Amino acid sequence: PTWSPGEAYHLPKRRGELEKLLKELARNADVVHVHSIHSIFTVFSGLKIGNSLHGTRLIVTPHYHGGGHTTLRRLLWIYWRHKVSALLSCADAIHVVSRREESLINAHYPQVRGKTAVVPNGVEEDVLNYRWEGQYSDCLIYAGRVEKYKRLEVAIDLAKKMKLKLLIIGKGPYKDKLMKYASKVYRNGVEFLEPQPREKYLELLSKARYAVNLSRYEAFSIFIAEALAIGTPAIVSREIAENLEAETKSFHGDLVVAEEATIKTWSEVVKLYLEELYCVKS
Repeated sequence: PTWSPGEAYHLPKRRGELEKLLKELARNADVVHVHSIHSIFTVFSGLKIGNSLHGTRLIVTPHYHGGGHTTLRRLLWIYWRHKVSALLSCADAIHVVSRREESLINAHYPQVRGKTAVVPNGVEEDVLNYRWEGQYSDCLIYAGRVEKYKRLEVAIDLAKKMKLKLLIIGKGPYKDKLMKYASKVYRNGVEFLEPQPREKYLELLSKARYAVNLSRYEAFSIFIAEALAIGTPAIVSREIAENLEAETKSFHGDLVVAEEATIKTWSEVVKLYLEELYCVKS
């Protein structure tokens, strides 16, 4: 059980029970892999068991954005950075999903230089069953969390300028405000959908003119990786293009069009996990 104000933070409620359970589970594990230093729950868990492990390999995947994305969260990071630093320091290896994320980690936590391993995220194999069919579509598509830092107002303005519809798939704490903005500036030009069944989502992605993700705060972007694996071009921030090491062309302002990138499947990526992170030869 957690307390999650604004669908964020995820503060564990029964901390004593959680700590006991974690230590019992970790006692029989060869690897403990902690994901996301932006979640209180996972950092709490990693710190509680990290210093008590003997002969168990501790891996941390930060999914690091550089800090918080609101005034409150940036202030909280002044304190939180010390907790993150402690977790990273006791890790045997730090798994980053892009060279850009690695540079952020090394700059902000220089004591962990030499511990990082770059292993990109993969996409599910089912993505390869779809090919881009949206060359003449009138639709842009975004799928993911609806957060303020995703810059979805900019995506709405862009869709209006391009005279295309914008389909937003997902949910999150910023959805109500975004719907009000959409109805004000581009009425009938934006459609909101809840998260879709996998096959329906991939079909919509393959039939869009462009995928769009304008966030500057991403460690990777599975959504855009899936789009590029299908062949759907993507309008993205330069940060996302750099994360995916995508081939791009200039588009507008700080935005680029990504048309191609080397995207691995999870079956390919797991071999790198085993060898570079878990020290197991596959």
